[in-house]
Amino acid sequence: MKIVFKTCSDEKELLGILHLQKENLPVNLSPEEIISQGFVTVLHSLKDLQQMNHIEQHIIAKSDDIVIAYLLAMTVKSSNAIPILIPMFDMFSKIEYGGKPVASYQYIVVGQVCVDKNYRGQGILDECYVAYKEHFKNKYDFAITEIATANLRSINAHKRIGFKEVHHYIAPDQQEWSIVIWEW
Repeated sequence: MKIVFKTCSDEKELLGILHLQKENLPVNLSPEEIISQGFVTVLHSLKDLQQMNHIEQHIIAKSDDIVIAYLLAMTVKSSNAIPILIPMFDMFSKIEYGGKPVASYQYIVVGQVCVDKNYRGQGILDECYVAYKEHFKNKYDFAITEIATANLRSINAHKRIGFKEVHHYIAPDQQEWSIVIWEW
């Protein structure tokens, strides 16, 4: 089984991302799976993924031509495309990193990450992030994302990769979030 790490290049791959998203939404997971395996928060439309991928290509992992993992790429240019994510971009304009506002940097947002449950624990997320960094390091100062603190698997995975928390907040819906940055 050969796993290929690459940029997302066609509609079939975008549909593969959507398939993984749907499988990993909290409504499709047991409470035990949410705690032990993590979850994704947003279900994108195909149009949203296409628009985002047109600005900056997502990083995917494929096995036998099937998408088994992805890291979405978002930029300020796509900040208004997905209404649920507008508050995240607003937060980036209010917090500082290195003594200046996050919004003053050139940054790439890790829009969401997911690894197929049958491929977890094999280092695939780490390899996806290696590809992400290689693809974006010459264009952006760092990668930034926010993670629901209830998503312990994701929090721990991002710490392992090297992300550092720069802000912590509770959203109006009482969901607790950690904003993390990965310096290249």
